Amino acid sequence: MLVFHVDVNSAFLSWEATYRLHHLGGRLDLREIPSAVAGDAAARHGIILAKSLPAKRYGIETGMTAAEARKRCPSLYLVPPNYGLYEKCSRAFIQILREYTPDVEQYSIDEAFMDMTGAIGRLGKHPVEAAEELKDRIREELGFTVNVGVAPNKLLAKMAGELKKPDLVHTMFPEEIPGKLWPLPVSDLFFVGRATAGKLRNLGITTIGELAATDPAILRSVLKKHGEVIWNFANGRDCSVVEFEPPPQKGYGNSTTIAFDVADASTARLVLLALAETVGARLREHGVRAQVLAVGIKSYDFRYVSHQRVLKQPTDITEELYAHACRLFEEAWDGRSIRHLGLHTSRISDGADMRQMELFDAADYERLGKLDRAMDGIRRIHGIDAVKRAVFLGSPIDHLSGGVSREKRSVDYENVRID
Repeated sequence: MLVFHVDVNSAFLSWEATYRLHHLGGRLDLREIPSAVAGDAAARHGIILAKSLPAKRYGIETGMTAAEARKRCPSLYLVPPNYGLYEKCSRAFIQILREYTPDVEQYSIDEAFMDMTGAIGRLGKHPVEAAEELKDRIREELGFTVNVGVAPNKLLAKMAGELKKPDLVHTMFPEEIPGKLWPLPVSDLFFVGRATAGKLRNLGITTIGELAATDPAILRSVLKKHGEVIWNFANGRDCSVVEFEPPPQKGYGNSTTIAFDVADASTARLVLLALAETVGARLREHGVRAQVLAVGIKSYDFRYVSHQRVLKQPTDITEELYAHACRLFEEAWDGRSIRHLGLHTSRISDGADMRQMELFDAADYERLGKLDRAMDGIRRIHGIDAVKRAVFLGSPIDHLSGGVSREKRSVDYENVRID
């Protein structure tokens, strides 16, 4: 088996830099200065979403607030997010990968795995030569750079791709594991998060090589099944395949950070209705229904609580999702001012139009379903604001909340400085 892992370098920032240079007449390359993509602080989304390599040298990390980043680097050049642009760049990037092999697994918006086992023979190239060609094509045709990891499985390909950046090809074959993988900090290993790394350090394990040499029984005693997984990873073992057809989603959900603290239940219910609109639309788009519904509440002091229930009938109907969400909210809310609300579903089943009738349930679910699908169709053809519920008129709450917030979907470049 031969796998390529292709990862866009500083994706959001790189895509913004490329667009400014090649389409907006910009002369400043954001990738060469301390710069970052950050959300709107006024809407309480002001965190670092991506940063340049020069910014990283100041200790700036993704997830950090823009204010903290500016303290570390007062000259930091901040640009707004533009998810519409990112989606276009991602599609173009994946399209090039599929010219080499149909077996492409898009792992995230900016990275993918490629099963090149059969393609290499057809291309008549050495794996590294093919990876270099792919890397160079993306840079020359799309204007941004990628790293390519080449290895016999997905784990090693990803670890190879994370080595020195940008615009490089790295290999990690079994004979290279002792020299390339084992000296790395254990926190660099895929699936080793902050908590797991701390537990490993308590065992005296600081490098991937030390983890690989540890008795797996000791790891199982501390980390249960996860200990065995990361021990295999440390030894370069991974049996997962490149899934070019994405598996069915196990759950659908959306959440939103509100631009102001919500202190009254009526406004909170309005936010829940907006979330039910977007979650319901996603369920209907994929032809599925959900039977478990959960509401998450984060208060102004960042305390978080969630509450869920199993519904009697799986549903994709917005009104039904909303009604259950309101009941869950009322049972879970302690009256604290709310900063963030989420609506999440699980136990997903296909959307077969079957419902067990109940004697005292007078709701016309067929009519509600037709209404939802009609609204979905209007929004799909004429835009998401073509139709909205009257309750949202004049309201500060976006009638379709959750996911990528409205201010992140596009940028009005006429009102943005382009250097």
